[in-house]
Amino acid sequence: MKCIIVGAGDFSGFVRPKESTDILIAADAGYDYCIAAGVCPDIVIGDFDSRGSAPAADGQKDKPEIITVPCEKDDTDLHLALHKGMEMGFDHFDIYGGLGGRRFSHTMANIQILAELSETGKQGILYGKDIYITSVTDGAVSFDSNETGILSVFSLSDISEGVTISGAKYLLNDAVLKNTFGLGVSNRFIPGQRAVVSVRKGTLLIVNETAAE
Repeated sequence: MKCIIVGAGDFSGFVRPKESTDILIAADAGYDYCIAAGVCPDIVIGDFDSRGSAPAADGQKDKPEIITVPCEKDDTDLHLALHKGMEMGFDHFDIYGGLGGRRFSHTMANIQILAELSETGKQGILYGKDIYITSVTDGAVSFDSNETGILSVFSLSDISEGVTISGAKYLLNDAVLKNTFGLGVSNRFIPGQRAVVSVRKGTLLIVNETAAE
């Protein structure tokens, strides 16, 4: 059971299909991505500055709940969509349309969302074209043995202690990562091996660039 959120950044399609127990929330122009993909969101939330107006949802079999918010606010539309999902009791979030786009500031805000989720015992995954990003706090993330591409690990907290990377080309054991130095950049998955990234104390950002050479 997961909450799927679609924002107005770059969108290259859904990685995993929506199950009957999932909920799909579109943030602003993320609605248009959903409709183009042939999926009607359950909820649409935003100030609708990206698409010009709130969706009319005319002619749709299942009309979404539409929540309009002011343009001047503390949270981004995607952040509001996230908190709507959290209010509904979801712990896992697949986030699309949260990378790239016209504004790097929104990408950075969405990376911070991953940290917020992991620090509250939840998980979020940001999906983009040939990339996905997640975060872990005081815990571990494991990868299937068929993962490919570049694995990079960064500290989002000032200091992350007890960082261990196993099953990858470059290993770490009980290391310290700082948010001022990219020691964990450009590692590689090893075909047939299950990579695990863990941290004893701190918050890590984990990036898998799946098509990287």
